[in-house]
Amino acid sequence: MINNDVLRSVRYILALNDVKMAAIVKLDDFDVDAAAMKAYTVKEGEEGFEKCPDEVMAHFLNGLVFFKRGKDDKFPAPALELPITNNLVLKKLRVAFELKDIDLHQIFTAVDFRISKPELSALFRKPDNKNYRPCGDQMLRYFLKGLALRIRGA
Repeated sequence: MINNDVLRSVRYILALNDVKMAAIVKLDDFDVDAAAMKAYTVKEGEEGFEKCPDEVMAHFLNGLVFFKRGKDDKFPAPALELPITNNLVLKKLRVAFELKDIDLHQIFTAVDFRISKPELSALFRKPDNKNYRPCGDQMLRYFLKGLALRIRGA
């Protein structure tokens, strides 16, 4: 899934504007102006669209964790993980929204996406683990849709 789609979804879920999204990126000590964030959230094919680089997306995801959970000076900011994968997006959103396995299962069930607990845990394993499973674009879309239902309501 392209980074722009994830940014648009998170923007909708939390009802954020461009200035607030730029501020979230700044929480991870990276500067992006509101005009750039606007370009990243414009739909592909529309005027002003600009592809969101992995570096900006990585800083946004780290900043989102700080935005939702708070920043503790005792713990250093996590290192940037590049390139951005669907599994990484899922992992960062899980941390930011403090979701447990049962919450994830409920989110997927809310949008009629069936996934077992072992399949779910395989998404969060390291890529070199034999039980690792890559998260597909459709699965991430279902997760974002379910998360929107959970946060914003029907």
